[in-house]
Amino acid sequence: MRGSRRRRPYANEWHMIDFALEVYKLVRSIPAGRVLTYGAIATLLGRPGASRQVGRLMAGAPPGANAHRVVNAAGRTAPGWAEQRALLAAEGVAFRGNGRVDLKRHMHGRQ
Repeated sequence: MRGSRRRRPYANEWHMIDFALEVYKLVRSIPAGRVLTYGAIATLLGRPGASRQVGRLMAGAPPGANAHRVVNAAGRTAPGWAEQRALLAAEGVAFRGNGRVDLKRHMHGRQ
């Protein structure tokens, strides 16, 4: 009965699982009122070309992962997630006139 066995992940899948856990751990550490970009997260984790993977992980983030504190490089919030802006605003994150997060003021790691 071939279908009754659980398939073991391939070696590269374990790598992606490890990366996902690192991403969620880092995102959980972003304090209220601060943001990081997808690219900054990827770079901090030693994978500067993995910003799209970070974006995919944020789209499927578990509850409590603080995914609302992650924006794109221009400070835009995630498309189709209207609540993200409200969550950030409730934490004191300022938005520019164009609707983007003021990254100079709110990027995590900057004073």
